[in-house]
Amino acid sequence: MQKQEKSFGIQMLSVQPDTKPKGCAGCNRKIKDRYLLKALDKYWHEDCLKCACCDCRLGEVGSTLYTKANLILCRRDYLRLFGVTGNCAACSKLIPAFEMVMRAKDNVYHLDCFACQLCNQRFCVGDKFFLKNNMILCQTDYEEGLMKEGYAPQVR
Repeated sequence: MQKQEKSFGIQMLSVQPDTKPKGCAGCNRKIKDRYLLKALDKYWHEDCLKCACCDCRLGEVGSTLYTKANLILCRRDYLRLFGVTGNCAACSKLIPAFEMVMRAKDNVYHLDCFACQLCNQRFCVGDKFFLKNNMILCQTDYEEGLMKEGYAPQVR
């Protein structure tokens, strides 16, 4: 199966005063501004290179644009329209394609759902967590589970 995603870079260039003005791919007028954008092998006024959905200026929101179905889109709208969605492994609710997630092996979680499934302790960046029988556990609950199973974790 081939990926349909098409992302392209956006370059901001200084207009050199001694060169012939370039035509804008968006409005077809000459670009007489101090700066222009180059994307999709064409030149654009900064105001003319916009997302077809939200109208944001693509040169301001990042250095990438996306195209599909003859639309020029920002990343958020591209993912909203064409991205893959999934369900949270903890709450089973839908995770929109543009939302930030946490992953543990094949499981995907809302940020708010990424917590120990026994004590509900939320994890911070750098915290240890364990995946046992497809459950996310904090270190305390994981070690207590090992003790109940009859063997203690090795501490080094």
